[in-house]
Amino acid sequence: MLKVNQQTAQRTHYGMGTVMSHKVFGMYAEESLDAVCRELSLLEELLSRFIPESEVSCINQAAGKHNVHVSPETFDILTRSVELSALCLGNFDVTIAPLVALWAIGKDTFIHPVESDIQRTLALVSYHDIILDSCHQTAGLDKPGQAVDLGGIGKGYAGDCILDTYRSYGVTSAYSNLGGNVITMGTKPDGTPWHIGIQHPRQQESLLGTVSVADQCVVTSGDYQRCSKTTNGNFFHHIINPHTGFPSQSGVISVSIVAENTMTADALSTALFISGISHGLEILKSFPKTEAIFVDADVKVFVTKGLKNNFQPAEGIQFEIANE
Repeated sequence: MLKVNQQTAQRTHYGMGTVMSHKVFGMYAEESLDAVCRELSLLEELLSRFIPESEVSCINQAAGKHNVHVSPETFDILTRSVELSALCLGNFDVTIAPLVALWAIGKDTFIHPVESDIQRTLALVSYHDIILDSCHQTAGLDKPGQAVDLGGIGKGYAGDCILDTYRSYGVTSAYSNLGGNVITMGTKPDGTPWHIGIQHPRQQESLLGTVSVADQCVVTSGDYQRCSKTTNGNFFHHIINPHTGFPSQSGVISVSIVAENTMTADALSTALFISGISHGLEILKSFPKTEAIFVDADVKVFVTKGLKNNFQPAEGIQFEIANE
């Protein structure tokens, strides 16, 4: 039961290019949300490549020329991005920005680049070329034309920062949805778990089911989230394979990650979407207490064994335990 001296606070706002919503329970619920909004605004100003004065934009503008002194937040997210890229075998790579620009992802209609342009641009994509100097707290890129895009991990980093903010205000029960990245603190006030819906990738108004979580996050990557026809009429989605330079064709159309760390979940949802089920399960072995829900091209659902009792399929949906 909600304690008498606790408050309930809710807020919906726009940030990091998406709609965000929060529900918080605690004595300082409103104050915690004020702090969360300030933190999110600060992070966007530091990390968005679409803000010319951001630290990430400065790094991109200086690529191949010199390193840039950055804040502890920017240095931290880049350091952890490199670590996660290595653990994900390069299927997640924050230097994907030149390919994102080449395909005009984010525009109303994607551009299908010619093969020579894809290969030329592909040479600019490598997390190994991120230069980090912990002594001077600087960051840079090795080659001119390289660029960082934190779109695949920035909201995950923000989610972990939100949890830290909630803790600092004594919040023990909270829910935040950052444009599909869902984070939970504790359980609901009545002690029951949170039930997070998993979007059906082929039926816009439907769910595949729900997953029960407490003190965990749920992050989904799918080919339905940002997709378009190219100028020649082909269908493509926004998740580019950093190994091939093309939108991923791994046989997976949706991956949801359930984990304690939101940044890890954010990177993994992309990496496992690109790697596919078999290779994705191998990658997942490097991440204890982390589970996944895969949906293949036939809309068959596979869940890792740790979610066997936590995933509740919607009516008519069946699932199998993924072979590990």
